[in-house]
Amino acid sequence: MLTNRQWILKRRPEGEIAPGDLEFREAPVRDLEDGEILIRNIYLSLDPTNRIWMSDQDQYLPPVQIGDVMRGGTIGVVEASRSERYKVGDLVNPGLSGWQAYSIAPDFMASPVPQIPGVPMTAFMSVLGATGLTAWFGLMDIGKPQAGETVVVSAAAGAVGSIVGQIAKLKGARVIGIAGGPDKCAWLTGELGFDGAIDYKNEDVGAALDRLCPNGVDVNFENVGGEIMDAVIARMNNFSRMPLCGMISTYNATGAIPGPSDFARVLMRRILIKGFIVIDYLPRAGEAFAELAPWVASGQIKWKAHVEQGLENAAEAVKRLFTGNHDGKLLIQISPEP
Repeated sequence: MLTNRQWILKRRPEGEIAPGDLEFREAPVRDLEDGEILIRNIYLSLDPTNRIWMSDQDQYLPPVQIGDVMRGGTIGVVEASRSERYKVGDLVNPGLSGWQAYSIAPDFMASPVPQIPGVPMTAFMSVLGATGLTAWFGLMDIGKPQAGETVVVSAAAGAVGSIVGQIAKLKGARVIGIAGGPDKCAWLTGELGFDGAIDYKNEDVGAALDRLCPNGVDVNFENVGGEIMDAVIARMNNFSRMPLCGMISTYNATGAIPGPSDFARVLMRRILIKGFIVIDYLPRAGEAFAELAPWVASGQIKWKAHVEQGLENAAEAVKRLFTGNHDGKLLIQISPEP
């Protein structure tokens, strides 16, 4: 019988993820039923929201239950099929199949992974996956950047932020990125074409915003929360927009998360703040891919994937999301590509 390797949520973390919160185990893989496929997972996506799913806080999906396989997105190859939709060897995205080597999915839950000449499989876990959809819908549906406006992106060297900034540039906006460290900032302005970058680890964010955004901020694509968010909101213009994608600086905190310290400014400047989750936009994914795929294929959008090897290393690797010790989209390679 085939043996699976899985990460199980053993207990809910208090603060940062600690040894013992997750448990690595082996379990048998059951037989397929009609309409199901067996998938050998190749890549696992590690995302800040993994930390939210481990908690029992109010959230957009039910929390992962103690004893269950840790939730996570994967793509893989069909190893066995009792489905008319998929055959052995097909590349598929089974959705949130979890931190495990194999998954079984009903065929209607899986979607085929496209193959575009010159575009690696990792792109479909990042710029042409949920990451790209998050960037496109948050910016285009909520931020609505206009040519000549100023767009500020926090966590700008991260998987989502780096794509947001490039889309905003393609739409004719001025783009200022906030990132941690001189190397990340140099990548934003040098390779990605941002108009400016702020190293929050080594300079005063507010003073840098005053220098780089003399006419204020029209769109704040918010990924971080906390003091950085406050600094940007303090400089937002009348009728500006703030897609609220994440607040990663607060995900390991315990207790209630504070909002903007100067909340009155939201009223006085008539700022639109809208939280969003990418799953709400999945029925409209084709709209985003219609723009993203040609941009990626032509090299107009650049992206990075930081790939760690081995499912057994997932619990340690996920911590990189909260230290910034990774470049671009953080993935685990579970098994070889076909």
